Amino acid sequence: MAMATNENLPPNVIKQLAKELKNLDESPPEGIQVGVNDDDFSIIYADIEGPAGTPYENGVFRMKLLLSHDFPHSPPKGYFLTRIFHPNIASNGEICVNTLKKDWNPSLGLRHVLTVVRCLLIEPFPESALNEQAGKMLLENYEEYARHARIYTGIHAKPKPKFKSGAISESTTALNVDQKSVAVGAAVPVQSPLAPCTTASKGGNSQDQPAAVGPMHETGVSGSVVAPTASTLKKDVGLAKVQADKKKIDARKKSLKRL
Repeated sequence: MAMATNENLPPNVIKQLAKELKNLDESPPEGIQVGVNDDDFSIIYADIEGPAGTPYENGVFRMKLLLSHDFPHSPPKGYFLTRIFHPNIASNGEICVNTLKKDWNPSLGLRHVLTVVRCLLIEPFPESALNEQAGKMLLENYEEYARHARIYTGIHAKPKPKFKSGAISESTTALNVDQKSVAVGAAVPVQSPLAPCTTASKGGNSQDQPAAVGPMHETGVSGSVVAPTASTLKKDVGLAKVQADKKKIDARKKSLKRL
C-alpha cells in the first residue's frame, strides 16, 4: 500500500501549501481555478481559461503541477492534461517556461507559476519550441497557426466538470488544527520576465502531427482530482467527526515526525 505523498513532505512545506491553496481558492487568479486532493498536496490541478483574443479563447485547459520532495527548493514540473497546439507545450503536455526551469526561485508561489503559464497562452515563444511544428508555423504563417490552435481548442478544450467549491478551504483548515506553528517565509512573488525555457527537451511534437488527434488521457482528473475526506464534504460536521479528524491529524503528525 503506497504511503500518502503528504507524509513525504516536510511539515513546514505542508503548512505553507495549505496557506497558499486556501488563498488561491478564496481569491483565484483571473481565468484560473485550482483543485487539490487534500491527501496529496504534491499534485496541484488547475483549469485555465483560454485568454480572450487568442486562438485558445473559449477553451478550458486542465493542467497539473507536480511538486517534488524538495519543493520549494526545486521547481514544480508543469503539464497540460488537455491537448493543446502551442509552441512551448510538448505532445506529452510538458510545459517549457524558464520560471519552471533556470529562473526558479523558492520564494515564487503557486499563484505566480499559474499566472505565468496562462500568460504563455497569450505570448508564446516559438524560438525555443517543444512543438516544432507549432513554433515554425507561428513564425511563418500566424493565421495558419491560429487556425490549428483553434481546431485543437474546439475539439479538446471543452469545459470540464468544476472542482468542488470550498473543498480546499475546508481541508486545509482541518489540516492546521492543533498543528504547532512553524516559521515559514511567506511566498512573496518575485517578478521575473516571462520567457520560454532555453533548452528544448526530447520527445517534442512530431512535425507531421495532424490537426485533429485523440485527446490526452485525463484519467483521475475530472472524477477524482478533488477527493476530499468525508469531513470536507459536509460543513455541519458533528462532534464525533471533529474528534475523528483530530485523530487523523495526530496520526499525520506522527508520520511527519518520522521523517
